[in-house]
Amino acid sequence: MGEYSHDPVFQNFIAEAKTHGVVWTLANGEDLLVVESVDFEDTDVMPFWSSQEAALVHCSDEWSDYKPEAIPLDVFCEGWLQEMYDDGVLIGTNWDESLNGPEVEPREILEALALVQ
Repeated sequence: MGEYSHDPVFQNFIAEAKTHGVVWTLANGEDLLVVESVDFEDTDVMPFWSSQEAALVHCSDEWSDYKPEAIPLDVFCEGWLQEMYDDGVLIGTNWDESLNGPEVEPREILEALALVQ
């Protein structure tokens, strides 16, 4: 496992996503929220949350036009993660109100989900 295997925010994201079978992103019509990484230069991050409520907190100020959008976990794993990996996009997991949280590679999400029963 990667460096986030013991991070409680990351583990909570994995556990809730597996339990509920869905992850949440922010969308404005066809536009999905993508931000610049604070950890890695010239790298984009697409944030995801394990609950609609946690995603909704971020729909204000500059992101007030965005709304939480549910993505079934199987669709996320079988399509989205591969595409993000191919594009070099990291995944933000359960960022808090200050946009703090793990930025992980798509393979780390797949590996962690595979370990959850």
